Amino acid sequence: MTSLDSFLTELDPLAFDPLPPDTRQRMLRFPLGIEDSALLPLEQIAEIIRIEVGDILPVPEMPTCVLGICNWRGEMLWLIELNHLMGYPALLQNGHIYGSVAVMVVQVDDQFVGLMVSQVNDIELHDLQHLQPATSGLFPPKLLPFILGALPGNKGVVLNATGIIEYPLWQVHRGMYSREIG
Repeated sequence: MTSLDSFLTELDPLAFDPLPPDTRQRMLRFPLGIEDSALLPLEQIAEIIRIEVGDILPVPEMPTCVLGICNWRGEMLWLIELNHLMGYPALLQNGHIYGSVAVMVVQVDDQFVGLMVSQVNDIELHDLQHLQPATSGLFPPKLLPFILGALPGNKGVVLNATGIIEYPLWQVHRGMYSREIG
């Protein structure tokens, strides 16, 4: 037996410290406004689709960030213009966009909402244990329900899909319309 073989035989593979568990989460990055971007946990995104602007049915008496509804898998999907919701200039100002738009279909429990964005970028891994919670010192108070926090080092804002879906302003109106469209 060579000295290398004897060394390897004496080496106990269980003596090494195990790798720490990976606590990072997969996040989808997408642009907000012209220069900023945000992240959403990938586990809350059911699907990313393209929707023709002409297929969006406006709903009267809704907040301006709610574009309307569309047919998604035989269900009524509410569409929210994420730029407008977050205080950026709206993508669909006066209907000037023709063609299709990118929509992230987010899911919280049994509820689905479509978040319209200009595009989706990359999937990234981030450790949310380092997330700085959303406070009025970091963000405008009206945006706090929609933001989980900010990643250190200017790595981006993480949005709160639950806060967006359950926001009371449009929950009141959503109940007035049936879920099934044809």
